[in-house]
Amino acid sequence: MKNCKNKKACPGRSRKVYVAMSGGVDSSVAAALLKKRGFDITGVFMKGWYPEGGVCGWKEERRDAIRAAAKLNIPFLTYDFSKEYEKEIIAYMRREYSANKTPNPDVMCNKYIKFGLFLKESLKRGADYIATGHYVRRSPALNFCKTYPPAHQAKISERAHFLKLLQAKDKNKDQSYFLWTLTQGQLKHCLFPIGDYTKPEIRQMARKFGLHVAEKKDSQGLCFVGNIDFASFLRKIIPKKEGEIRASYGKVIGKHDGSHFYTIGQRHGLRVSGKTPYYVVEKDLKNNILTVAEKKDEKKFYKKEVIINETNWISNAPALNKKYSARIRYRQLLQECRLVVISGNSATFHFNTPQRAVTSGQSLVLYSGRQMLGGGVII
Repeated sequence: MKNCKNKKACPGRSRKVYVAMSGGVDSSVAAALLKKRGFDITGVFMKGWYPEGGVCGWKEERRDAIRAAAKLNIPFLTYDFSKEYEKEIIAYMRREYSANKTPNPDVMCNKYIKFGLFLKESLKRGADYIATGHYVRRSPALNFCKTYPPAHQAKISERAHFLKLLQAKDKNKDQSYFLWTLTQGQLKHCLFPIGDYTKPEIRQMARKFGLHVAEKKDSQGLCFVGNIDFASFLRKIIPKKEGEIRASYGKVIGKHDGSHFYTIGQRHGLRVSGKTPYYVVEKDLKNNILTVAEKKDEKKFYKKEVIINETNWISNAPALNKKYSARIRYRQLLQECRLVVISGNSATFHFNTPQRAVTSGQSLVLYSGRQMLGGGVII
C-alpha cells in the first residue's frame, strides 16, 4: 500500500480501519502508517486473560497503547476478551496438554481472538477493515489510489483472484507461521501495514512519528498472557502424575511429574541422573512414561513422514506430489517436502530429510516460494 499525495484521487482515504494496538512498537507504527495514508483509524486494545496471582503487565501495555493513540490523535477503545480467552485458549491448552500433545496457543489466539472476536466486533461497530502489527503481507494489497468508488475497488480486489498471504520482507520477523488458519472471508477485511518493512525500519519510523515506544523491547511469552513462568503455569491448570523417565535403551533413569508437561525435543527440566544431556523423544500417555535419548541416539527418532489434520488452505488445496517447503515449528528453516496423501481435512507430507522433534499438537505450515498456503495440526 503506497502513500497517496493526491487526496482527490484517493476516495478510499476515509475508509474505517480498527487497529489492534498492543502497546508495542509494531502495532503503533501500523496505526501511524495507515493514518498517514489517509484511513480513518481507531486504535483498539484487547484485554486478555491473566492467571490469578501472576505478574500482570496489561495495564502498562494499555497505557502505552493509549499514549501512542494520543500522539497519533486517533480514537481509542478497549475490548475485554478475558472470559472468551479463558474459554477458548486456556481450555484448549488444558485439553491438549492433558491429551499429551503440545498445543500452539498463538495460532489459536489468532484464529479465535484477533481474527475472530476482534474482527467480528470491529465490523459490527462499523469498521471496513482491521489491521494488526503482524510481519506478513497480503496479496493483492488494497490500492485506494485509483479513481474507483471504494465499494467498486473492493469488488475488483476480491474477484481478481484469491487473496494470498506472503512472508514478510523481514524473514527474521516473519509471522506467517501463526496465521495458517485465516480464511478468505477474514482476509478480505485484514490489512498488514508493516509486512513490507524490516524491524530496524519500523523502529526508525517510530522515532520519526514521535512514538515513545520506538525503543521498547519486543513482547515475549504467551499471547495476551505475557511473560510468565510457563512450567509453573501449566502445573496450576493440569494435575501432576508421577511416572518414569526411561532411556531409549530401556533403563529407568529418573522420574517426572507428568509426561504431558514435556514436549518432544525438550532438554531442560528433566530430572535424570548423571551429567549426560538427554532429549525427550517419545511420550507414552497410557503408561505415563517419558522416553529420552542422548544426542547421538536422538536421530533414530527423526521422522520423514508427517500427518496433519484440521487443515486449512488459504487459497486452494496443494497438489499431490508437487514440491513444496514447510516448517513444523516457528523459525525453523523451510524444509523441502511433497504432499503424498490428502483426504478430507487430513494430509500426509513426505520430507526430503528426516525431521527432528515432530510434535503432536504443533502446526505444520506449508509454503510455495514466499506464499504461505495454509497448514494443519500434527497428529
